[in-house]
Amino acid sequence: MTQAESKEGNDSLPGKNAASARTPHKRDAEATQKRILSSAKHEFAMSGLAGARVDVIAEKAEANKRMIYHYFGSKEALFTKVLEEAYSDLYEAERKLKLDHLEPRVALERFVRFTWTYYLENPDFITLVNSENLHKGVHLGSSGVLKSVSRNRLHMLENLLARGQKSGVFRKGIDAMQLHISIAALGYYYLTNRYTGSIVFRCDLMAPEMLEKRIEFNVESILRIVGA
Repeated sequence: MTQAESKEGNDSLPGKNAASARTPHKRDAEATQKRILSSAKHEFAMSGLAGARVDVIAEKAEANKRMIYHYFGSKEALFTKVLEEAYSDLYEAERKLKLDHLEPRVALERFVRFTWTYYLENPDFITLVNSENLHKGVHLGSSGVLKSVSRNRLHMLENLLARGQKSGVFRKGIDAMQLHISIAALGYYYLTNRYTGSIVFRCDLMAPEMLEKRIEFNVESILRIVGA
């Protein structure tokens, strides 16, 4: 090997080492942020914004308070990020349904069933939304992420309604936004009021047979609303 070749080889090593050193650092930072968000999601869902403690979030995330403020700025900003992630996760799950490939009535039924199941399997989502509503939506009011996600979610239902109207299985004049609210409300109200509801109606609203009755009622109700 010539002296020039030796110099070139030695000169290239620091660059490679620096690049390889940056990559693990980036991965570590991303992993830390994910742990913080996961811990924060649970803490905010359990205690709300006011009751959640940053040091508890940091301990459960195996991080420290300094890193939380470094990555997110404040507890309020972290709460906003958690909310944005929650809505984004819901939208990503909805996209995986691939409703455009299904017959409209089948697609709508699948969407109704999915919404109900998602609420059951992700109780933190409901409590986070409840918490933000207690704060009158102040943390999401200027969120570009929520605006984009909400627009895409509504557009998905608008396309489904248009296909159903074109094929004659859905009646015309259905407001996609109102239908979206109704689909969410049919499951959301039942679950958020399950404790008082169980007392009022003297039954366990979370018993398997009651949950099955509820989703069947939800599906029938929505299909009757859109029926031609």
